[in-house]
Amino acid sequence: MERRDAMKALAASVAAAVSGAALAAEHDHHHDHATATKQNAGLIAASADCLKTGEACLAHCLYLLGTGDKEMAECAKSVNELLASCTALMKLAGQDSRYVPAFAKVAAEVCANCEKACRKHAERHAECKACADSCAACVKECKKIAA
Repeated sequence: MERRDAMKALAASVAAAVSGAALAAEHDHHHDHATATKQNAGLIAASADCLKTGEACLAHCLYLLGTGDKEMAECAKSVNELLASCTALMKLAGQDSRYVPAFAKVAAEVCANCEKACRKHAERHAECKACADSCAACVKECKKIAA
C-alpha cells in the first residue's frame, strides 16, 4: 500500500470514528460524545491538512531526489517528521487525550521547522508552498492549545 493510500485510509477511519460518535448519541445513556471532537476540531482539521499537503510534498521531494536534486533532502526529512507528528496529533486530538496540550507544543515546533524548510522551495515548487502554508496554519492551531 502506498503512503497516500495509507493516509486516505487513516482519514477515512477518523471520519468513521467521528460519525460513530454521532451514532453513539442515540443510545440510552446521555453523554456528549462529540464534545472532544468539537473542542479540537480546528486542531484535527489543521493536522489533517498538514498530512494531505505533506504527503504531496514528500512525494515531490522523493521524485526530485531520484533525479539527483540533493537540495530537497532537508525538505524531505522535515516533511517526514511532520507526517509522523501530525498523524499522532490528529489521533490524540480526536480522542481528546490529556496529552494534547503537551503534544501540540512539540507538534508546533515540528510544523515550524517543516514550514521553514519548505519555504526555501516555495517559489519553485507548488507542493512545498502548499505544505509550508499548511504548516503555518497548524502552528497557529497548536499554539491555541499548547501547554
